[in-house]
Amino acid sequence: MPQLLRERDFRSFWVGQTLSLVGDQVTALAIPLVGVLALHATAAQMGYLTAVGLAPSLLFSLHAGVLLDRHATRRRAMLAADIGRAAILLAVPIAWWSNTLQFGVLYAVAFLGGSLDVIFFVAYNTVFVALTPPKLFVQGQSLLNGSRAASQLAGPAIAGVLIGVLTAPIALLVDAVSFLASAASLSRIRPQEPPPATEAQGSLTVGIRFIRQSPVVRRALAATATVNYFNFVFFSLFVLFVVRDLGVSAAHLGVILGVAGIGAVAGSLLTERVTQRIGVGRTFALSCVVFPAPLMLAPAAPAHSLWTSSFVFLSALLCGLGVMLLDISVGSILAAAIPHALRARVSGAYRTVNYGVRPLGALTGGALGSSIGVRPTLWLAAIGGLTGVLWTLSPQILRLRDLEAALPVPSQRAERRSSRSVASVNPD
Repeated sequence: MPQLLRERDFRSFWVGQTLSLVGDQVTALAIPLVGVLALHATAAQMGYLTAVGLAPSLLFSLHAGVLLDRHATRRRAMLAADIGRAAILLAVPIAWWSNTLQFGVLYAVAFLGGSLDVIFFVAYNTVFVALTPPKLFVQGQSLLNGSRAASQLAGPAIAGVLIGVLTAPIALLVDAVSFLASAASLSRIRPQEPPPATEAQGSLTVGIRFIRQSPVVRRALAATATVNYFNFVFFSLFVLFVVRDLGVSAAHLGVILGVAGIGAVAGSLLTERVTQRIGVGRTFALSCVVFPAPLMLAPAAPAHSLWTSSFVFLSALLCGLGVMLLDISVGSILAAAIPHALRARVSGAYRTVNYGVRPLGALTGGALGSSIGVRPTLWLAAIGGLTGVLWTLSPQILRLRDLEAALPVPSQRAERRSSRSVASVNPD
């Protein structure tokens, strides 16, 4: 058993997130399919739906980081967000049962759910670091992202079956239950959070200033934001393209994406070894190519052919491998590079940009899909995503062999070494 899973608080945190991630996979497929199949969405409407769900990251992340650091209530905020997200998802099946389901309902659910996502994930990084000794950051990121990879393996297949049998609106009930399971796990842990920040320390600009002054965090943000922007140009139209243009059924798509999740599982298992061999910085740079490059297989797929599923499958398989390399490597770098007392504020500022570009990408995808066509837009997005690697081609990133080198200043390195010498993970 990995060392971290022998510690009760981290294990509870990991189990709750694993269950929630499986439910998220159901929602990730069900919400777009409600728009495509039940409401006959256009390319522009699919872009709007994706953008509305992501807009809160641009609007609220910075303020959420300040409030959470000022009041030191990260775990409780995450618990409340889980319960709120479960309640919000119920609106879709209720509207469907009562024959009042319209795009306005989907937009509202996407926006409110996205707002609670902001609160949850801005607090998430602080709780993760509070539960994880620094020397085990890569292992912790590998475990949590491994759960995400496993959810990508099982979730879409489960979603495809549920949607095929119960319809997409009813399948959303599964994610509501998963959020409640996550809340139950959070209620059991007691992380040692940093004390509340003072009014001056809680300034909105603190996180922005830190990112601007840290070459490692600044370049990591530029790279991930570039990849994310083009990724959401692509995925705002992906379901529409595969179902309508390529002729793949909803249930078949769920099975394809589920089996392709093997790539993400492999990535979560291999990343720690790759970072040990070539260094965490070079792993991050490599991931900025391995993740977006396979997207080109989707627009290259022939429609209504025996080869159609193979192209979509390989695209999802290789992208899953790449995204695990990216998320684990950059997550570990940020865990080491950001001071614990500033974590929510820096996370809020980072998320404002990194997630803020996502609705812009989705809107761009919808607009380009309507004007130049869906397939050409997917080609542009896949090629554009590769430009993110340019931000990583610098000594600050490529020379990062281990996480010690990512620490921002010598005094903080000494402090981290001291904490590492006394930190331990105690089995039950």
